[in-house]
Amino acid sequence: MTVLVTGASGMVGRNLVELFEKNEIPTLKPSSNELNLLSENEVKKYFMTHQIDVIVHCAGLVGGIQANIAKPFSFFYNNLLMGANVVMSAAESKIQKLINLGSSCMYPRDLDTELKENDILKGELEPTNEGYALAKISIAKMCEYLSQEKNIHYKTLIPCNLYGRWDKFDPQRSHMIPSVIHKLYLAKLNGSTPKIWGDGSARREFMYVEDLTNFILFSISNYEKIDSYMNVGLGYDYSIKEYYEKIASVVGYQGGFEYDLSKPSGMQKKLCSVEKLKMIGWQPNYSLEQGIEKTYNFYLKHHGV
Repeated sequence: MTVLVTGASGMVGRNLVELFEKNEIPTLKPSSNELNLLSENEVKKYFMTHQIDVIVHCAGLVGGIQANIAKPFSFFYNNLLMGANVVMSAAESKIQKLINLGSSCMYPRDLDTELKENDILKGELEPTNEGYALAKISIAKMCEYLSQEKNIHYKTLIPCNLYGRWDKFDPQRSHMIPSVIHKLYLAKLNGSTPKIWGDGSARREFMYVEDLTNFILFSISNYEKIDSYMNVGLGYDYSIKEYYEKIASVVGYQGGFEYDLSKPSGMQKKLCSVEKLKMIGWQPNYSLEQGIEKTYNFYLKHHGV
């Protein structure tokens, strides 16, 4: 079995390639110079000239609230085009297994209950990342429609928010947990007081990335058990303020926080239902504290002063 991982240089991709290689699974991991996913012709040619049994589509333009607000067209167009090229070329090349990574941003913004897979397109999206969400929904729907029309069964996994090794720690491009690790590390060094966007009450579900990659490996081996849409999460969440406090404990920052109420908090609550995970007997391994500890150690090794 040979697996192609798109986006192998990103956080999920790098962790996934490491896991596959550890398990001696032959893995194709082309860089963007070797395979331009924005070019339909390049993708088709690559798929036709390589032996590929499974595709895991991790590639995408990703970023936090600031990046999504600044470049909504880029997040929409690039993710839509890359996903469409991968899915259609896979189908034309008769590749039987494809795992497409979606995002919890695909869910409506105002749901105050656990997010279930059939909630997609049942309400308004969060405006701060609408372009990214629309692209992700479109590719997931392509996979669904292929199943209905062509009898090609591609799966979309919908992870909750992720963090971990090989994450981005640049505040302009990073998601919340790596950004907060960086901010609190600097605050510990220089005595500054970090600012929390909003009032800190918004709740989020963050899963350590190695739990997701373990589930992807499980999905490949148990492909028939995986539904067309499937959440991958923890089933519980924390407030933004609680994340700051837990990260501060790991980093060793003992100061206080300020709240920037002029900044958007995003969705007030975003918690994925894990009912389908429980039905197939899978659960994550890492606690929040364990995941933050591993991520902070990685940060110190690669980014610390």
